[in-house]
Amino acid sequence: MRALEGDLLVLGASGKMGPSLARLAVRACGAAGAPRRIIAAGRFSRPGIRETLDRSGVETIVCDLFSPQELDALPQVENVIFMAGQKFGSTDDPSGTWATNTYLTGAALQRFPNARWVVFSTGNVYPMSPASGDGPSEADGTGPVGDYAQSALARERVVEFFAHRNETAVSILRLNYAVELRYGVLRDIADRVRRSEPIDLSMGYVNLIWQGDANARVLCALARGAVPPFVLNLTGPKAAVRHIAHRIGEIWNIEPMFVGTEADTALLSDPRRSFELFGPPEVTLERMTRLVADWVARGGASLEQPTHYQERHGQF
Repeated sequence: MRALEGDLLVLGASGKMGPSLARLAVRACGAAGAPRRIIAAGRFSRPGIRETLDRSGVETIVCDLFSPQELDALPQVENVIFMAGQKFGSTDDPSGTWATNTYLTGAALQRFPNARWVVFSTGNVYPMSPASGDGPSEADGTGPVGDYAQSALARERVVEFFAHRNETAVSILRLNYAVELRYGVLRDIADRVRRSEPIDLSMGYVNLIWQGDANARVLCALARGAVPPFVLNLTGPKAAVRHIAHRIGEIWNIEPMFVGTEADTALLSDPRRSFELFGPPEVTLERMTRLVADWVARGGASLEQPTHYQERHGQF
């Protein structure tokens, strides 16, 4: 953040990850002695999010990104992180998913053609790969299944088009799966262990990264923007769902229940490029497992939004 020039705008900042990312940017700028405006724009439909950001030094703007007038009214900035997207509900509202994940990205890129960009994508753009392996790297082919994954790949293609057309420096980050106390794969598994509900093993392996580690890499990726876009798997090491459930069960002295068996394939992403650039994530799987287990045991709040990590047919 010390080397970065100009202000930062986070578009779609009111979702699960945006508020913590914006607050981290404020803290990082303070620690770097590099004051700049950190602006968060979004719908802010969840109570309290905007007020929390305002208190932390983030400037907030309520904005409907589908409105050309409201998009044009946003302040001119040198750096943009684009987080707006639609995953859940894609099966029932495919047109909304495609419009959000493709059209909206192109409209925003045309609004800020001279900015440095980070655009969120997803590991769902990859096909299932052997569960025994590390998953596809950024150099491997894509194979999205379902409207959400297909529209996410379409987003990447739209980004590539405008990056070349306007010489816009962009980083594309394929995220899966960020974990925090109120949301994520670990929270899903912990809730089921706690309620003695069976855990589906058909998606036997997942990649996990602590949300704070993911946010830090997002900010660092601003400096990696390029034409053609720089692409990075934003994730952590592979973890076995069965192992996670047993570890949480050990902490609580509860025997987890399972249904099905591990398939030969899983939705995975190879994180090595991220590790080579930024080092391994600071929060290990054991540490995040203990944090989530303690939070759930104390009755900590949940966003009540399951990740559907076990979905193998792209139906979100």
